[in-house]
Amino acid sequence: MILHLYLVRHGQTVFNRYNRLQGWSNSPLTEQGFADANKAGAKLADIAFDAAYCSDTTRAEVTARRILEINEQAGNKRPQLISNMHFREQCYGYFEGQDMAQAWWAAGAPHGAGTYNAIVERFGLAATRDFLHEADPFHDAESDRQYWDRVEAGFALIASNPNVHDGSNVLQISHGNTLLSLMHRFASEGYDLSERPSNGSVTRLDFDTEKPIEQAIRVVSYNQ
Repeated sequence: MILHLYLVRHGQTVFNRYNRLQGWSNSPLTEQGFADANKAGAKLADIAFDAAYCSDTTRAEVTARRILEINEQAGNKRPQLISNMHFREQCYGYFEGQDMAQAWWAAGAPHGAGTYNAIVERFGLAATRDFLHEADPFHDAESDRQYWDRVEAGFALIASNPNVHDGSNVLQISHGNTLLSLMHRFASEGYDLSERPSNGSVTRLDFDTEKPIEQAIRVVSYNQ
């Protein structure tokens, strides 16, 4: 069973504007954030969705409801929106809400890499999570394994939905670092991952529900 996933990064938030880490914490959409949701809704107006998912954060839920509202106005049947913690952004623990540059310095400097990009270049994306988990005095920031266990459970939830079938289109409101992580893990060469996905952008994945996770995801397009 192949599902066509349309992953949308939520609209811009206050923390996005101020360049602060925003994982399990939350902040409201800005005016630009509502415009991002409207723009994404217009892009997806002609897609009939059999299911819709988002994380249980206000920024994701508001973005999802606006996209589905536009989709319904275009004549499509509106699926039930399922909000679940498995679709949350990475948990940054102690560093939630902190300035990004300061947080990644705290994580990477002990390893000789003082920025997010430097950590990725020298040690790989998994190290960004493991280093932050290590630097967190409470160790509440998710390790790489904790993160992927949760994200993979989200894919399992989608696969078990009785309302989807082979060829179904599924809307999923996602988050910046999660989209980038999915691309690093599953994308073939040829994608520019030097920039984070834009708020309101659409990334398309094909998901084969009957294959092991490493073989189940094919990237169709990124950051559109």
